[in-house]
Amino acid sequence: MEKWFIRNKNYDYRKISKQFGVSEILAKLLVNRDIIDDSKIDLFLNPQMKRLNNPECMKDLVKGANIIIDKIKQQNRIRIVGDYDVDGVMSVYILYKGLKTLGADVDYVIPDRVLDGYGINIEIIDMAYSDGIDTIITCDNGISAIEQINHAKELGLTVIVTDHHDIPYKEENEGKTYLSSNADAIINPKQMECDFPEKNLCGASIAYRLIMYLYDILNKSSVKDDFLEFIAIATICDVVDLIGENRIIVKNGLKALNNTNNIGLKALFDLCDIKDRDIGVYHVGFIIGPTINASGRLDSALHALELLLTDDIQEAYEKAKELRDLNDERKDMTLMGVERIVKQIETSSIINDNVIVVYDPEIHESIAGIIAGRIKEKYNKPTIVLTNGNEGVKGSARSIEGYNMYEELSKCKGILKKFGGHPMAAGLSLDSGDINNLRNAINDCCSLTDEDLIPKIYIDMELPIEYINFKIIEEIKILEPFGMGNSKPLFGAKGLKIQKAMLLGSKKNVLKLILISPHKGQRIEGLLFNDAESFIDNLTDKYGKHQFEKILNGIENNINVDILYYPDINEYMGNVTIQVIISSYRFR
Repeated sequence: MEKWFIRNKNYDYRKISKQFGVSEILAKLLVNRDIIDDSKIDLFLNPQMKRLNNPECMKDLVKGANIIIDKIKQQNRIRIVGDYDVDGVMSVYILYKGLKTLGADVDYVIPDRVLDGYGINIEIIDMAYSDGIDTIITCDNGISAIEQINHAKELGLTVIVTDHHDIPYKEENEGKTYLSSNADAIINPKQMECDFPEKNLCGASIAYRLIMYLYDILNKSSVKDDFLEFIAIATICDVVDLIGENRIIVKNGLKALNNTNNIGLKALFDLCDIKDRDIGVYHVGFIIGPTINASGRLDSALHALELLLTDDIQEAYEKAKELRDLNDERKDMTLMGVERIVKQIETSSIINDNVIVVYDPEIHESIAGIIAGRIKEKYNKPTIVLTNGNEGVKGSARSIEGYNMYEELSKCKGILKKFGGHPMAAGLSLDSGDINNLRNAINDCCSLTDEDLIPKIYIDMELPIEYINFKIIEEIKILEPFGMGNSKPLFGAKGLKIQKAMLLGSKKNVLKLILISPHKGQRIEGLLFNDAESFIDNLTDKYGKHQFEKILNGIENNINVDILYYPDINEYMGNVTIQVIISSYRFR
């Protein structure tokens, strides 16, 4: 059972409405997203590229750029070291294409997820040294590689770090002491000494700022919009908040993505059956991103990078097919892994634990995090999925609201060989003999109550269906693109009657309802996706099978339902109507 909460933030919505020429509904939606200051509201409503902050105020960016210019002039060899996820691939692409345009002698490496692990390592540095590389530029990694980068400096290499991850620190009596390597330039807005206003950027966005600055001072500004779609993909897939500068990038980047000239992306769109769609956040986050990610999970992220870099149409389609097939394999592996884990949980005492710790040696370590996320969603419990790695047991953890996974793992650090992460996600490794010890320890110190484990849904406001009109729907679209930090608005309506129900789709898993307002008798269509069976079961449990048969036949019935929904426009065979997409419901 879910708990519903209405966001009630006290603010003068009428003032925002009048000042910015928007409805009070939109004003409340902005306040609910903590977009309150006049400057933030103005930036949100007018997300133009020219409003990005000047990259010069990012610590070490100018310094790093000047080093690069000097290396280009001397034709010193530069090597980019990236990461195997979407953000890492896009970061390498931007740096490589940008530096090539500027005449640099540059190449790249991307660590193997399983063999190398995350980020730059000693082996990569030694190989660069033996290959005659002069300068290493990291992207989407490097801020925590203190020992590795200091080793590179001892070898006489120049190192520039571009990263967006949290700054490492050690706890001392006086508090936190932040740690740093001896890199020649460290470009990361999260550094305490960095004056750049926007801290929550993805790695590709930081690589882009460096290239944009180089383009500006070297008079290459005419091609600086070439990277917009790639930063947008990275920003969406790295799940950073889509407000402030990230909103500017994604809003404009999606337009660029829909008009891209990149042969590789176009081939990928075609093979993923989205070529003729208006590509949005959903397509990037759930189709394009996972397909690109699949190469780094199951093979090498270099395949994804080569797809973006190719100028040959035939090669583009071959690479795109390779990525699509890898993603299909990843989906099958994930589905089978989830099924095995669920069976293990429900046939053991694990089902009674508040923190799920489960081990399956057959799971590929690269998809342990995906499976942990699915299990967390199913049970609404913090979940750790463990499997076999190259050096013992490795795992991924996913958490729920109110449970700081990193802090809770810290309490068990005596059992773990290594761990890292943040409140909602973490990675860890341990000896196989300590799996049960971890399960017991993390549950023994768990303070979650039964109340904490009830899923919570936050509603923007109650909005009876008779208030929905085309104007409101069009105004809500001003808030797009939706994502982390700017969730799709969610409205509530109470006591609706159901005039008729229809099962749609080849699998009969979509439910179409004709809903009637209890106040003015207004009718509206509602769609419930992928939950028709549960709806029918819950309805018959509450009202009986005969009442369900009545709504199937459009006969008057006793059913009353509250819904949470998002209003939308349905266009079909020239007819344009208003409908609501139902995300949750409860019978009265």
